[in-house]
Amino acid sequence: MRSRKLNTNTGAAILFIIFGLSFFIITVRFLTIEITGQVDGKVLAAKAAKKYMRTSVIQAQRGNIYDSNGDPIAENVVSYNLVAILSPKATIDPSHPKHVVNPRKTAEALAKYIDMPESKIYELLTRKGRFQVEFGKAGEDISYQVKQKIEKLNLPGIVFEPASKRAYPNGAFASHLVGYAQKSSNSAQLTGVMGIEKSMNSALQGKDGKIKYEGDFWGYILPNSSKKVTKPKDGEDVYLTIDKKIQSFVEDALNKVQKEYNPKKTVVIVADPKTGKILAMGQRPTFNPETREGLSASWHNEAVETAYEPGSTMKIFTLAAAVQEGVFHPYATYKSGEFRVKNVPTPIKDHNGGVGWGKITFLEGLQRSSNVAFATLLDYIKQDKFKQYLEAFGFGKPTKIGLPNEASGKILYNYAIERYTTTFGQGTTVTALQMVQAATAIANDGKMMKPYVVEKVVNPDNGKVKETKPTVVGNPISAETAKKVRDYLRTVVTNKKTGTGTAYNIPGYSVTGKTGTAQIPNPNGSGYMTGTDNYIFSFLGMAPKDDPKLIVYALVQQPHLKAGELGSEPVKDLFNPIMKNSLQYLNIKPEKMGTASTVALPDFTGKGRQDAESEAKALKLTPVVLGDGDTITGQLPETKEKLLPDGKVLLKTNGKMIIPDFSGWSKRDVTSAAKLLGLRLKMDGEGYAVSQSIPAKSKVKSGQTITVRFENP
Repeated sequence: MRSRKLNTNTGAAILFIIFGLSFFIITVRFLTIEITGQVDGKVLAAKAAKKYMRTSVIQAQRGNIYDSNGDPIAENVVSYNLVAILSPKATIDPSHPKHVVNPRKTAEALAKYIDMPESKIYELLTRKGRFQVEFGKAGEDISYQVKQKIEKLNLPGIVFEPASKRAYPNGAFASHLVGYAQKSSNSAQLTGVMGIEKSMNSALQGKDGKIKYEGDFWGYILPNSSKKVTKPKDGEDVYLTIDKKIQSFVEDALNKVQKEYNPKKTVVIVADPKTGKILAMGQRPTFNPETREGLSASWHNEAVETAYEPGSTMKIFTLAAAVQEGVFHPYATYKSGEFRVKNVPTPIKDHNGGVGWGKITFLEGLQRSSNVAFATLLDYIKQDKFKQYLEAFGFGKPTKIGLPNEASGKILYNYAIERYTTTFGQGTTVTALQMVQAATAIANDGKMMKPYVVEKVVNPDNGKVKETKPTVVGNPISAETAKKVRDYLRTVVTNKKTGTGTAYNIPGYSVTGKTGTAQIPNPNGSGYMTGTDNYIFSFLGMAPKDDPKLIVYALVQQPHLKAGELGSEPVKDLFNPIMKNSLQYLNIKPEKMGTASTVALPDFTGKGRQDAESEAKALKLTPVVLGDGDTITGQLPETKEKLLPDGKVLLKTNGKMIIPDFSGWSKRDVTSAAKLLGLRLKMDGEGYAVSQSIPAKSKVKSGQTITVRFENP
């Protein structure tokens, strides 16, 4: 009995000691933490701060892309993404709910403003376990006007997140050159995918900033919390060499040829031969960079990324080599029809089936585009020397224009037959851009200019400008040779009896250049395609002959020709209006037509409405008044810009703004009117305006959205 009592007392004592020791250790541990603020050498305050430290990205603004006159081609516009908060945890005060409390009512209301069925919206709003949901494409790019309408409904839990959207106000306009930008799957930042948007992405994109702050459970900044801000660096603005008006001439001509002939491909380049500036570049098929409509039909910039056999336009450079070597004697004769290459069974033939035109002069051979004439000239130039000229003219290597995926082409010169066929553009491949670069040497008195499309890059923060300077990349021929070549090529256009280029003779302007009819390699086997339509028809021309201000290269692949139609007809429908309109726009004086008919706009602002209208009409312009006021407060085009006769000058008054009738207007004019009125413009289709969502003569307010549909006549 006494032994049991002793054991009980001993056990109690042991327990007391254990609990006492534990209490002592805990107390010491607590006091140590309280005094030092550390656990295992780690500062608790730092760990707590880290737990509640938040980091948010401050997005950099992507730079804009402008034409040479400063008009926007690609720019950022503010849009909004629709978000629904579903979790009741977001609501602190039940009388002011911050989450969706009535999914049925909310779905019914939203279905009126976004392109999503009410049932689908309801399904999203009733998903379990989700803090918030978004609405896919239907909830993206919400305009400010629609946002305001939804906000007025006071729907609990419906919020908007601001977003930056890339806008292309001109629609399908030099689309493959400009390219497009889109958000990547793992970032909200816009990234260039094609064209200038891709090649200049690092300059345009800028660098995002960030903000570090102490936040609560929901991420909101805590009162009196410290913040560390790293400012974003906005992207630089890129100014192109593209001239908006000349590009518009190109787009209009391309639309016409596409509609009438439906070719497989069409390409046009307009360049300033004195500097190498590309003033316009277009193609068909094309696409709308904002909607991506048409993109699946053509991913490539055909002028830059595609190498092809050029056909007889290559004879320009064979002629230049022969003249420079002193072996082109225009009135010496040769036997046309066929030319035989040693050990090659099939002869080179002239394009009339090898019949030829008998014994003719080399000048007539040029005018008739005789393959035999140029094969014969190679024997005088010598094969090794001719290859040196090809390389000096830049063939076989990229121009380094700075656009993505530039092709280099290939000088096919391994066998004798390939050397002879290269003289007239068969076998050897080139890009359209290489042809234009080489042509600058002919137009610019022997100095070959590197083509470029970026005029300058401007830093929006400090105004620093990086400007592209014209670059001479070679002198393949002398100024004297260049002048003689232009003189000889002029006869291709003017000689009505033998010239193959008479369709490109523009009254008043001395066009000089060369036609091309290139065979297309058979995709299903060896040899070339057959049939009257299966060619690449082209013309590489410049004007005026004695001092060329423009080079225009137009080519059309596989047009659908009617019986009796020639391949030169769709090419003429490109080259002639583009060259003529561009020369007139640049105020190049015609040689037989007096002064060029363009008008430098006066300043109409501040003038009375009637006086401004009268003055515009006296200048042979078409005034369009936007508003019911009596004083002009704004105008487009702006002061000193040049317009062709009958061009529209838009006059904004100090009264209420009134929408005009856009029927028959071009995209350029509609865009100008929308800009002057402060309207958000959505354009659908190509061609000329046929309908508008806001009726003509309606009063409008800045910020309204108008949709205008365009169709080709």
